[in-house]
Amino acid sequence: MEKTKSFEELLVWRCAHEFFLNTYKLTESFQKSEFFGHISQFRRAAVSIAANIAEGYKKKGKADKLRFFNISQGSLEECRYYILLGKDLNYYEDNIYIGLTEKIKQTSRLLNSYCQVISESIRNKIPFSKLPITSLIL
Repeated sequence: MEKTKSFEELLVWRCAHEFFLNTYKLTESFQKSEFFGHISQFRRAAVSIAANIAEGYKKKGKADKLRFFNISQGSLEECRYYILLGKDLNYYEDNIYIGLTEKIKQTSRLLNSYCQVISESIRNKIPFSKLPITSLIL
């Protein structure tokens, strides 16, 4: 397996980070009355995806890594709801909704793959250095 030096080399983190940047820019155009409601919650959930991937990256044990990646998955699902909520509140056009939905799906697929590989390695007692996750590294 190819060794990484930083979480920034993980494709899943880059995808999550890009989603957060898109979310941050998008929510700048929301009504100011939503700042302590929808905007704040959406931004916190979006940044939590990438932040927990980064934090989990440095954890030594596979179970610990998996726990942080699972927290990211929960935040990702929370963002799915905020995307739908924003559409239902007419905060953005259909093309924005589609773009956000596609980015969150891409991030979810990558994160789920990463978690699945780690889970299987725990079950099968495979050393971390032997995990087949090179396709998830840039």
